[in-house]
Amino acid sequence: MATGFENNELIAKLPTEGVHCFAANDKQIKTRRIVTVILMVIFAVLAVLFFVSTSQQIALGSAACAGFVICLLVFIQTFLIAKFRVAVDYNEKKVVLRYRFSLIDIPFESFDAREGEPDKAEEMLENASNNATKTEYLVLDNVFDEACYQTSTKDLASREDFFQLKKETFDIAEAYGARNSENAIKPNTAPSKGDIKASELNDADIDSIVEEATNEHEQEKKDKRNEE
Repeated sequence: MATGFENNELIAKLPTEGVHCFAANDKQIKTRRIVTVILMVIFAVLAVLFFVSTSQQIALGSAACAGFVICLLVFIQTFLIAKFRVAVDYNEKKVVLRYRFSLIDIPFESFDAREGEPDKAEEMLENASNNATKTEYLVLDNVFDEACYQTSTKDLASREDFFQLKKETFDIAEAYGARNSENAIKPNTAPSKGDIKASELNDADIDSIVEEATNEHEQEKKDKRNEE
């Protein structure tokens, strides 16, 4: 699907074959495995206790079973993200994102990459920790779809991997130019201070509008009385 914004000179500089895989952070994987194994044991014990107890608390036992299944799925997923969280497939000309147990393919012709930012919770945690090393964020986006994916230096195996991914994805986005399409879904942007000031009404304008509305209302009442 050609968008008409491709830069053939830049496309020619991209690799023509190969798949570059970027795995998840090894520390993150080990932490998830340890936590999920502990929780699975706890949920399994609780489920047995609830089901075999004299009162047989079916609802609580079912909740414990559900917790066990969720932890098991997260545990299994750690083996998938150990292979890769993000892959750049130059053979098929697409960026592949691993989301839970599914794979999301974004063709180069629909792809955009831009710098991301932490959510409020992540920003507060980072400010509180006072880490010397700043966490970098990267948004990988299908510009014709409302869904997008964000990764960071904390998510990938190393900072070097993150910046390599950032370089490759920025090069692809620049070469194919999908973000420039009129059909692209633009990210939300807040109005600038200049735009806000230009649209603001001063006190005199507001008073004038109120006075005009009041006069119109009074005139309507007079007209109604005259008709009666």
